[in-house]
Amino acid sequence: MGLIEKPTVVPAAGIPPKIIEEFVGRVNDGEGRLSLARMKSPPGWVEPGQTPDFDEWSLVLKGFLRVETSQGVQEVQVGQAYHSPRGQWIRYSTPQGAEYLSVCLPAFSMETVRRDD
Repeated sequence: MGLIEKPTVVPAAGIPPKIIEEFVGRVNDGEGRLSLARMKSPPGWVEPGQTPDFDEWSLVLKGFLRVETSQGVQEVQVGQAYHSPRGQWIRYSTPQGAEYLSVCLPAFSMETVRRDD
């Protein structure tokens, strides 16, 4: 409990690679209830689609985050957030690069992200 001095950099999906700094979650402190990570995503980054078994909230700090779902495409701008409910297919990208915070409930895991083949 208390101060979290630094995040752990965890591997990221997508091309070109982005930097994921996990402050709270299974990797940095063993927390399974939720995860909190800062994403630093380069221009042109695209990740595979996924249908995760967790809710995810993304808050854009710089640039914009493109969110593609079965309902369409939205661009989440600086100061805006997006909620993706568990079980919804989604694909994220950053055409011009972005920095954003991501909160997952329960915590992100490779077993529950359920990426497309």
